[in-house]
Amino acid sequence: MRTTIENIQILFEDNHIIIVNKRVGDIVQGDKTGDIPLSDVVKEYIKNKYQKPGNVFLGTVHRIDRPTSGIVIFARTSKALERLNEMLRDKKVEKTYWAVVKNTPPKEKDTLIHFLKKNLKNNKSTSYTKEIEGGKKAILQYQLIKKLDNYSLLEINLETGRHHQIRCQLAAIGCPIKGDLKYGFPRSNTNGGIHLHAKKIEFVHPVSNEKIEITAPLPIDTVWNSCT
Repeated sequence: MRTTIENIQILFEDNHIIIVNKRVGDIVQGDKTGDIPLSDVVKEYIKNKYQKPGNVFLGTVHRIDRPTSGIVIFARTSKALERLNEMLRDKKVEKTYWAVVKNTPPKEKDTLIHFLKKNLKNNKSTSYTKEIEGGKKAILQYQLIKKLDNYSLLEINLETGRHHQIRCQLAAIGCPIKGDLKYGFPRSNTNGGIHLHAKKIEFVHPVSNEKIEITAPLPIDTVWNSCT
């Protein structure tokens, strides 16, 4: 079920920012598919709630992949957008993800460093252990949280934000994310998504300077239910 104005999950909202729990299948911004993006749904929500005439300003601060779920931040003012973009560049926004993966990783806790190269033709990244031309350095930390019946639950903290970074780096250590056919999981999920969730975000509010810490509820399905 995609996000609509009727079922939108708002996690935080004030005059400057709005944080949404994205569902699997939502695209954050418009693309060549022509599907209605989450940004348009959020604009409609703001327009209706505050009875705003004319166009509603909404800045997309960051994106997460269509098959993933979880936290997405939008800016309601240009000031907030500019400052949040700067905070992301300066690595002042802490993002935590949960991933359900095939196999148990070689270490319970580790830092992964790869060089990722994006292929525009198949919209896929390839990982390399050494620097290559056109490759971008990708760093994440993971920790094994729980062993499930057939899978492992990992908590991931990103140091960089590369194309398909978590998906590609976990696949590189033999732990593709459940449902992620593109990166080596053998079967798709029935909803077309993957078990990767942007679970938590921490940052200082760009205008009020208040410490913000938001956690997004997990999607409801048998596997995610077994993670809690």
